[in-house]
Amino acid sequence: MTTHQSVLYEEALDSLRIKADGVYIDCTFGRGGHSFGILEKLGKNGKLLAFDRDIDAINSPEAGQLLSDQRFHLHHGCFADLAAVSEQLGYTGRVDGILMDLGVSSPQLDNAERGFSFLRDGPLDMRMDTNHGLTAAQYLAQVTEQDLVKVLFEYGEERFARRIAKAIVERCRQQPLQTTLQLAKLIEDSVPFKDKYKHPATRAFQAIRIEINQELEQVKTALQQAIQILAPGGRLVVIAFHSLEDRIVKRFIRGESGLKHNPGKLPIKEQDIAKGQLKKVGKSIRAQAAELQFNPRARSAIMRVAEKI
Repeated sequence: MTTHQSVLYEEALDSLRIKADGVYIDCTFGRGGHSFGILEKLGKNGKLLAFDRDIDAINSPEAGQLLSDQRFHLHHGCFADLAAVSEQLGYTGRVDGILMDLGVSSPQLDNAERGFSFLRDGPLDMRMDTNHGLTAAQYLAQVTEQDLVKVLFEYGEERFARRIAKAIVERCRQQPLQTTLQLAKLIEDSVPFKDKYKHPATRAFQAIRIEINQELEQVKTALQQAIQILAPGGRLVVIAFHSLEDRIVKRFIRGESGLKHNPGKLPIKEQDIAKGQLKKVGKSIRAQAAELQFNPRARSAIMRVAEKI
């Protein structure tokens, strides 16, 4: 059993409505918190497919504990591969529940060598998959000021995006940034006003991480694929940790619920109107006070649930 307690653990498992012989997908294995819980509820004929693009998660002791379980399959790759891997395993149209626990994991934040944290000094990496793509240091060394402003503003909702981008680009022209604390200090010095409840580098680190990992595009792709692989009555459960992710999930569920568009006053037959394939289940769910006491990171978590019609 994993010692890592996933955010909204009980709520997520309850929302999946796990059947003993069902087929389920955990899109973000992490350290297996949700996966262990799903497997405990499955019978001998149940199946669980898990994804993770982080090789540390794939090689973790928790993953090692589960690999001998014939009901479990772990895929090293992005959850945007959802449809392709499901097709290979014969799961398309048979999946009873899909769980997406988005964003960076606690082990990634806690390991300074991964470069996700502005509180711990380490290499400026930030890649979910350390075998592919540019590191944050490489990205910042070559990005234009204009493009960086856009990334900081759109992905970090950073009001001082122009100041921060200008400082980063000017610094990198002289000497490339190499460590997380170098970047965090540069951002702190660039911001004229400090939020007493939030580190000045919080939004910028989030934005850069999202950009180099293409996180929002991964989410959009996986949500679309989820519909085609879910069985009728299958549940989609998504936990988001910031407004950008949650907005995408909320709009997707709303867009796939009921009528896909309003034809207005056009003379169009009802059977010709495109209809969504999901129905929203309940209201959004947040962590309760008891969970927040032992896991403050759950404070920003918001879970939404939908069911395939």
